[in-house]
Amino acid sequence: MSKNIGNTIYDRSINYYETDQMGIVHHSNYIRYFEEARLDMMEQVGLSYAAMEEHGLIIPVLSVACEYIKPVLFGEKVQIHTRLVKFDGIKMQFVYEIYCEGELRTKGESRHCFLDKEMKPVRMKRQFPEIYQRMKELVITATDK
Repeated sequence: MSKNIGNTIYDRSINYYETDQMGIVHHSNYIRYFEEARLDMMEQVGLSYAAMEEHGLIIPVLSVACEYIKPVLFGEKVQIHTRLVKFDGIKMQFVYEIYCEGELRTKGESRHCFLDKEMKPVRMKRQFPEIYQRMKELVITATDK
């Protein structure tokens, strides 16, 4: 497995309807972009959210943070770098960096947990050891970047 498999890039173009009256991406859309990139990453590594749900797992957001560095405009193409930086078998944390033409425009993070359909915490190592091991392999530390 590649050392950087847990570090993916998601490309997207900015649509007109995602902008506000000033012509910049509305702040709420960045959280959606993070989700799109996270779902794409999980799909790329063979752990799609759909497959997780088939196993009876749900992955709610516990927290999300976003720092706006420079506006993104209608028509621009962005690359969202997504990394899984923490995973302890119950919770996980992703970090995101949104670039446009090589320039960092936005950064953020989100924290999640694993629950069953009854909204009870799932201990991945015990209940889903294969998924647990795969997730551990995806964690990117500061020295891996």
